[in-house]
Amino acid sequence: MTGRIRRVGLVALATAALALGVVACGSSSTHTTGGSASGSGGGSSSSSASNFKVGVVTDIGGLNDHGFNHLAYMGLLQAEQKLGIKGRVLTSSSGADYLPNLTTLARDGYNLVIPVGFLMADATDSVAKAFPSVKFAMVDSDATMEKGDPKNVEGLLFEEQQAGYLAGYLAGLYAKSKGYKTISSVGGQKIPPVDHYIAGYQAGAKAADPGVGTLNGYSQDFTDQTKCKEVALNQIQQGSKVVFQVAGGCGLGALSAAQQQGIQGIGVDADQSYLGSYILTSAEKKVDVAVFHAIQSALAGHFTPGGNVTNNINNGGIGFGKIGPAGLSFSPQIAKVFAEIKSGKIANIPNTVP
Repeated sequence: MTGRIRRVGLVALATAALALGVVACGSSSTHTTGGSASGSGGGSSSSSASNFKVGVVTDIGGLNDHGFNHLAYMGLLQAEQKLGIKGRVLTSSSGADYLPNLTTLARDGYNLVIPVGFLMADATDSVAKAFPSVKFAMVDSDATMEKGDPKNVEGLLFEEQQAGYLAGYLAGLYAKSKGYKTISSVGGQKIPPVDHYIAGYQAGAKAADPGVGTLNGYSQDFTDQTKCKEVALNQIQQGSKVVFQVAGGCGLGALSAAQQQGIQGIGVDADQSYLGSYILTSAEKKVDVAVFHAIQSALAGHFTPGGNVTNNINNGGIGFGKIGPAGLSFSPQIAKVFAEIKSGKIANIPNTVP
């Protein structure tokens, strides 16, 4: 993963807010998951599990983003049901909610706090230093790059380029079969998790069809669907026949543009085939699996302070969704590529975009 983008003034804001003892959740909302402490499905029913509290702080977009945040929530619910832990979710309406949400959970004595998203890294740094007895497992942020190297932070990283490669390979095969010359991607912001997907997508497409052209653009937003739709429509006007969205809730607008223009769309993070038959496939980043495993490990006393846990095809953290009608004939080839990535035959997939 490359260097992390820092928001100007956030650390100063964090320090000031902590000094004031912020405990409110700003404009965020709270969801108590309400799982049974006794657990189910063969999970732990010990008193340690029933007293183990896990809090999740979502990024902007909330639990109904049909992807990233929702998957983290599902991982927490699974942990409640199978492990018997107690869970709570605080949703962030804006970046201003990160610090108070994280602080609330830390002050309330949660054993493990899970910030969901790369953009929450600075706030996590500050709160982790203020509450050294609380463990933090950050989705999408490299713990080895944390300021001051806090010893109570673990990074949950993903090899998104593997999922992007699979989606791109399918897009390349589809385009080649139709004589199409261009495919595209719409990112939310130029940050490592987004670019990992896009770099893999472009590499996979070129592997399937060396002659295919790739377009890429960023909406600078993860929630406003109109912004992603505008980027996608511009790409479609330039000849794109497949649009890959890598922008969360905003990206649903890019997929809407694909549907309206009669071309193929590719979902991200979760299987978004439910949107319609025009979804060629989805590049899956199994945040639910990563969150569940992080909780399970922490409950068992296993934690990686100042280090990372990387999720990929080999440990079930990366995959691809249902293949739509336009791509079904290529299913055997995609299954073969999946197996070759898993075996290491296909390695060193690019994860940076110029």
